[in-house]
Amino acid sequence: MSGIVRRAAASLYAFTFNLFERPMLAAQRAVGMRRVAWLFLLPNLVAFALFTFLPIGLNFVYALTGSDAILLADRPFVGTANFASLLDCASYLDPNSCRRDIFWRAVHNTGWFVLLQVGFMVALALVTALILNRDIPLRGFFRGVFFYPVLLSPVVVALIWKWVLQRYGVLNAGLEEIGAEPVNWLVRADWAFFWVVFVSIWAHMGFYVLILLAGLQAIPAHVYEAAEMDGTSKWRVFSRITMPLLMPTMVVVLVLSLIRAVQAFDEIYVLTGGGPGSATMLVLQYIYETGFASQPRLFGLAAAASILMAVVLFVLTLGQLWLTRSRAEGDSR
Repeated sequence: MSGIVRRAAASLYAFTFNLFERPMLAAQRAVGMRRVAWLFLLPNLVAFALFTFLPIGLNFVYALTGSDAILLADRPFVGTANFASLLDCASYLDPNSCRRDIFWRAVHNTGWFVLLQVGFMVALALVTALILNRDIPLRGFFRGVFFYPVLLSPVVVALIWKWVLQRYGVLNAGLEEIGAEPVNWLVRADWAFFWVVFVSIWAHMGFYVLILLAGLQAIPAHVYEAAEMDGTSKWRVFSRITMPLLMPTMVVVLVLSLIRAVQAFDEIYVLTGGGPGSATMLVLQYIYETGFASQPRLFGLAAAASILMAVVLFVLTLGQLWLTRSRAEGDSR
């Protein structure tokens, strides 16, 4: 019986191979052997152009046109008027002096969010990775616990924490049990921004812990053994061995977390909706609100804001490449 199955499988393989052999030979004769690879890449390139390059091009066109019409034929050319409107400020440090004050409030919020979220998250991820890299009880369990929030949908994360933080939520119920006054966590601007940063760290830290843990495990064990034989202190081992060897991984973690923080939207929109007022509105939410949720729908203004944000992300990417290259050149010397 097994011989029959093998012969049937061989016949099917030969039939399939012969079916595609002639078209491929014809393609090789038509375009040449070196260009055949482009035939395999062509479907992916078409899809990439259709869903990536075409939207980018349309975004630039919308940024250079005005009105709330969605059809390009109905949109007059305004040049750089949308960019000028966004950048029209007496002082960029004071959103109230800007023509588009909500945009600059979102920029300021994004700046603080990136600074606090990335700073605390990278520091906590490093400490957590160092602990989980040690031989501690239930190490595999704790690794899974820290990575679990990354597997959750951002909307699910926001809904869970909204249930915890709302006026009659779990946290306020706990405060009332101990005799403390409940707090409107998501109504007060200072607390709302704190919880936005906290929830974002909670949701994404596990991903960066995993990357740093991989970087720590890539450090050769004999380096630590030599340091231990020399009687080197733990702080000196960390500062002179662990951090220098972990620095390439740290650069990757830092830039990836910066890019993700600049693009933060899902958790914040579900958790606070950008409120109270505009206290937790970030740039990506401003783009969404301006282009799709508010009336009139200012597609050109939203497109211009997205291009400015893309420029920031491009600079961050260049910064990663420059730091990585500088580090590699320094190590080679």
